[in-house]
Amino acid sequence: MKSPREEITRRLEARRAAVARLDRADARIAWGRLAIFAAGAAVAWLAWGEHRLSAGWLLAPLAAFVALAVVHDRVLSARARARRAVEFHAAALARMDGAFAGAGDAGERFADPAHPYALDLDLFGRGSLFELLCAARTRPGAERLAAWLLHPAPAAEVRARQRAIASLAPRLDLREDLAVLGEDVRAGVDAAGLSAWGEAPPLVPAFVRPAALALAALAVAAAFAWGAGLGPAPLLLVLLGEWAFSRGLRDRMARVLGGVERPAAELRVLALLLERLEAEPLEDARLAALQASLRGAGAPASGRIAALVRVVARMEWSRNQFFAPVAFALAWAPLHAAAVERWRAASGRGIRRWLEAVAELEALSSLAGYAHEHPEDAWPELLDGGPGRAPILEGEALRHPLLPGAVPNDLRLGGDGPRVLLVSGSNMSGKSTYLRTVGVNVVLALAGAPVRAARMRLTPVQPGATLRIQDSLQAGKSRFYAEITRLKELVDLSAGPFALLFLLDEILHGTNSHDRRIGAEAIVRGLLARGALGLVTTHDLALTELAGADGALANGHFEDQVKDGEIAFDYRLRPGVVAHSNALALMRAVGLSV
Repeated sequence: MKSPREEITRRLEARRAAVARLDRADARIAWGRLAIFAAGAAVAWLAWGEHRLSAGWLLAPLAAFVALAVVHDRVLSARARARRAVEFHAAALARMDGAFAGAGDAGERFADPAHPYALDLDLFGRGSLFELLCAARTRPGAERLAAWLLHPAPAAEVRARQRAIASLAPRLDLREDLAVLGEDVRAGVDAAGLSAWGEAPPLVPAFVRPAALALAALAVAAAFAWGAGLGPAPLLLVLLGEWAFSRGLRDRMARVLGGVERPAAELRVLALLLERLEAEPLEDARLAALQASLRGAGAPASGRIAALVRVVARMEWSRNQFFAPVAFALAWAPLHAAAVERWRAASGRGIRRWLEAVAELEALSSLAGYAHEHPEDAWPELLDGGPGRAPILEGEALRHPLLPGAVPNDLRLGGDGPRVLLVSGSNMSGKSTYLRTVGVNVVLALAGAPVRAARMRLTPVQPGATLRIQDSLQAGKSRFYAEITRLKELVDLSAGPFALLFLLDEILHGTNSHDRRIGAEAIVRGLLARGALGLVTTHDLALTELAGADGALANGHFEDQVKDGEIAFDYRLRPGVVAHSNALALMRAVGLSV
């Protein structure tokens, strides 16, 4: 069995070879088309200039040119798909190497400054967790993945996602196919607009279809009657009736026929994904249920969309100046407006269900891609939480998934251990990174993904952090005011369905040491009383005295060593309180005289 890196590298080389082969085929066909054009010009000169050949000889180069054009189009399409496959596999290797920043969907649109941990844990933006994970081709898929990162799920839901993700992880063929289906898929689907269009009340009455069919039949009969010698009067009367019929429905038909083009185009894009997902054999119960919602009763979703696309294509015929008179006589517009309404009545309410299934499958597939590309990551063990159950968070060799080569550290909160860890340490020693490492792995775990750790065990928790609290000149808020506002939000969150996991960086460092000591103890003890657990970093060693004999709080620290004027960090978490500070050494290192 090849490792994921070996398999992806093999496929990348194969797709690059395919692109090179198709480049050569493109060049050969281009020269062939030029040669056939020259041959056709020569035949034309011999036929019409020299009169040595019949003009019928031109059919041979014309047929060859058309056939070669068809083949050329297929070659160009295949090359475009091969190039997208190259991009897909190259991006996978870049993610595995930690060199993905700026190459994918960064998800900035989901970065809400008011969210209790999204900005603090770098969930969105260039080089973010979302950019590492997201392989969704549609807007609903990206939104679903973002929602999973922003909102923790119950243990049973997470375990169900884990099973589905583990089932999808080896399906590299499926993920590659989804990636090459089209360049416009990602931005081509407006889920809310599509669902609203499909579920809107009918605009054309039910009698329109039989009435239009009757008028079209009368027009055909009148045309035959004219040909039989009965004169044009019957046909003119029918056409006049059709004009009156269409005029009475003009506004409604215009709304139906004018409003279907964009939904049909978006659904045509969506059908590319649906057709591929419908065909994939899926054994996991959750995946099979999602697939069943796409197949439904009768025709599958992709087939239903194909039927609508055919209706819209036939509508376009009436815009041809030669066919327009025939279309009018056959009541083309009323018939097709009625056909669109029949489609919406039969399938319109299914659009929301299809989009839900696609969003879910794409989010699961994104996390499955991450699991496949990081086989060394562990699947966390989810324990049932809830009232009367103490929260637990344990991790061995935790590392940050966005930092290649990050130093692993352990964590144990709850259970038989402390519920709060007070982390002291010198500047740049790794305190804040440790908080982010814990937080981002918890987010991954509760989304259903594997985590960057040797082992992880936890109950569902609600993360909340103060890692990126800033002042605001426009809002007239100081950094301290912004921090205590966030802390109040975390206190409120602790009353939610999940125990709070608080990640407090340099707690209350915007005030004096006396107030900081009193305020920090009140906040931490208050959160503990509400069933929370968490991590608190500080430079103020007075705060480390909060750890008392009750065992609820413990101390840990990061340290450094100064050798020959150089500061070295090992980023290892150690028990106890840090013994020294490096502030003066850092000031001297940048040239300040102290």
